[in-house]
Amino acid sequence: MTNRLKKQIEFIREIDKIKEIYRHTSLFGKDRKENDAEHSWHICVMAIVLSEYSNEKNMDMLKILKMLLIHDLIEIYSGDYIVYTEKEVEKEKKEKEGAEKIFSILPEDQSKEFKDIWVEFEERKTIEAKFARVLDRLEPILQNYYNKGDSWVKYNISAEKIIEKNRIIKDGSEEIWKYVEGMINEYLEKGIIK
Repeated sequence: MTNRLKKQIEFIREIDKIKEIYRHTSLFGKDRKENDAEHSWHICVMAIVLSEYSNEKNMDMLKILKMLLIHDLIEIYSGDYIVYTEKEVEKEKKEKEGAEKIFSILPEDQSKEFKDIWVEFEERKTIEAKFARVLDRLEPILQNYYNKGDSWVKYNISAEKIIEKNRIIKDGSEEIWKYVEGMINEYLEKGIIK
């Protein structure tokens, strides 16, 4: 076995741990929390299904799928933080450390490629990153909506906070953002969220 293949297999073995990282949102219509592997799979399918709603039409779909598949691998070491966390500095520090640790397992060229893709996703400057972030934010919103407020209610998240943290959806898809605003306003009117 070559050293390159050995590193790649080690990475593949290590990322299996993502199946044990549970998020703060539940599966649609279920009490069980979703794990990061399920989340990554789901938003990849969402990317394919919802790509027509992107603000931009000439996106590199393979790059988007790569971003969505690897963006949460860092949580193997950092853990999952709810998007509404007040611990932003701690979260950012732990996630950067997690990225360094997980991607450094790979051969140098792949390590650089994965780190670069992860950074691009985090910085949200490219059309691909903006659309990938739409999906990463949309899925837990849909889960909360279809689970009667789930983590929004549990963590007492206000409509104002939901809008503040998720407004970035508009950067990648104005149409999806309008849909999200409608769901938030409906739950606000029903008194499910404040």
